[in-house]
Amino acid sequence: MNTYEYRKLKNTLASGLALACVILALIPLIYILAEVVMKGAPAMSWEFLTRRTTGTGEPGEGIGNAIFGTLLLVFYAALIGLPIGILTGIYVSEYGNNKLGTIVRFFNDVLANFPSIVVGLLAYALVVAYLNVGFSLIAGSVALAIIMIPIVANTTEEALRMVPNSLREGALALGVPRWRTVLKVMLANGRAGIVTGALLAVARVSGETAPLLLTAFYSSYWSLSPTEPIASLPLTIFRNFNSPSEVLLQQAWGAALVLILLVLTLNIGVRLLMKSKAKKSKAVKMKWMTRLSRKA
Repeated sequence: MNTYEYRKLKNTLASGLALACVILALIPLIYILAEVVMKGAPAMSWEFLTRRTTGTGEPGEGIGNAIFGTLLLVFYAALIGLPIGILTGIYVSEYGNNKLGTIVRFFNDVLANFPSIVVGLLAYALVVAYLNVGFSLIAGSVALAIIMIPIVANTTEEALRMVPNSLREGALALGVPRWRTVLKVMLANGRAGIVTGALLAVARVSGETAPLLLTAFYSSYWSLSPTEPIASLPLTIFRNFNSPSEVLLQQAWGAALVLILLVLTLNIGVRLLMKSKAKKSKAVKMKWMTRLSRKA
């Protein structure tokens, strides 16, 4: 066997091993999706998605208030966590080459690895007990926002570091202020990674249960008040799976399916939007390049 054949064999073996690892990683994912779809699909109906749950196990119950509560919790958590996480990532990437930046980066890494139940205890001590807000929507949102912040900060930092340094240097050489360079050049070119980080954070907190047990608690009613307990899909799944009622168990599988579909819809929708914007941006650049070449 000559050198070429030997290298070709090694390449084939490495490719086959990589493919086998991908298949092994996909097996549990496909199994979980298939299990949830098979057991959750029979519960799907308009009444199931729009009526509120009472937890009694009677026919005709739904998860409408849990879906609404989850959307509210994630929305308020994103309002709190995304700006803080993005600004933190910008600071660490663009201005953090000092001792303070090192400290911020260290605490980001530590917070990212905190167990969610510890974050729930922190939010309980700070919002529920110390500020005397009680179990509420705002307390649950704060807990989820704390989980989101390090994820968004780290992904924002990595997205900005992947932008070629020549773009930054070119803008600064033209006399563009540092803040405008970050806003118009760095963020514009790194927005795909930032959006991906935001999606990862939203997907992570959408299924969190432990922090909500200690902050948002649970409610069987429709609620808009930020100072009252609120229902959510993770807590509905947790509560119904612990029930001996077959009806509630079926509702738990249905709620799990709805939660997965919500996260998938959000991810696919934003991906398609980003792809569409990238195509438009490319078309605009090509148009200007054509005009410049004609003038030249």
